[in-house]
Amino acid sequence: MEKVVSILGSTGSIGTQALEVIEMHGMHVHALAANQNIALLETQVRKYHPKKVCVYDTTRYSELKARLTDVDVQVLTGMDGMCEIALDNCADILINSVVGMVGLLPTLTAINAGIDIALANKETLVAGGALVMERAAKKGVHIYPVDSEHSAIFQCLQGNKREQLRKIILTASGGPFYGKIKNELQNVTVKDALAHPNWSMGNKITIDSATLMNKGLEFIEAKWLFDLQPEQIEIVVHRQSVVHSAVEYQDCSVIAQMGVPDMKIPIQYALLYPDRLPCPTRSLSLTEYGTLTFEKPDMKTFECLQIAIESIRIGGIAPCVINGANEVAVAAFLEGKIGFLDIATLSKKAMRAMKPMEITCYEDVIRADRFAREFILNTISK
Repeated sequence: MEKVVSILGSTGSIGTQALEVIEMHGMHVHALAANQNIALLETQVRKYHPKKVCVYDTTRYSELKARLTDVDVQVLTGMDGMCEIALDNCADILINSVVGMVGLLPTLTAINAGIDIALANKETLVAGGALVMERAAKKGVHIYPVDSEHSAIFQCLQGNKREQLRKIILTASGGPFYGKIKNELQNVTVKDALAHPNWSMGNKITIDSATLMNKGLEFIEAKWLFDLQPEQIEIVVHRQSVVHSAVEYQDCSVIAQMGVPDMKIPIQYALLYPDRLPCPTRSLSLTEYGTLTFEKPDMKTFECLQIAIESIRIGGIAPCVINGANEVAVAAFLEGKIGFLDIATLSKKAMRAMKPMEITCYEDVIRADRFAREFILNTISK
């Protein structure tokens, strides 16, 4: 296959699995970028022979460059390097799988360059959804979802009339604290919160899954990806992570996408759409699972989910504020500075403290994000 791919976040969970898919189908790697794991990044450069490589952490640039002196590759660093990769139209598609707000500017850069995007950076749409989708539409850029839930919805929409959609059903695993009540979560440790039952992910997204903030962010993401009203999105806890999501049409038919919990399936669909080729994973056996369960989420215990949904109903900069506040709060929890339940409390305080404002440009997003981060840091330090 002659498709050429660039990857932002190549050393992370999504990036490494994407490279498996790329290798299996004979696609070509044009550029790679990672935050600071230069040992793995060097290995990837030597194996996949990209033309460009970027380490986002500028303090690691000299070391990466020294490691690659014998390799014919352009070494970049920082946000400028990420954006240089994003606008390079030698690639047919850009996988954006970086974590956090850092992913927004490269997304907008790729859109302006007319490059299709396989999007695994949910913060891009949470913080700047209106801006991103409007620009993508104007440029004719396709944004293919990589999150398993949004990929499932995208797949279930194929071959049907979009205007006949009634609602979508986002499934959630429930995380490691499923069935717990708030009092039982007072003293949970970082180790407890990182013990996800079904998925292997990075620390930040795993904590988000434990608080259910991840599902709240996906709720916001789905609103923008599929042009929905909040009332058209239902969240269902599905412990087995076999039904990745579903859609309901006006005739009450519900179509679901199912598979083993393996991110290589949605990654491959985003890269090869609309083709379905062999995937480096295993087949789903329904008889092995036997029973699939579905329940309503406990929004009283997992307040982050409720807060995220409230933010998109408020609109404007509110989702951006929630996203920024949550990023800082999660980092503080991982560092042992705050408790698990404080993540929701602090995020809610940030949203209540903001002055409502619409988003009209990238700078509006950055200001809202900065406000949220400074608010959380100041609150924690008091």
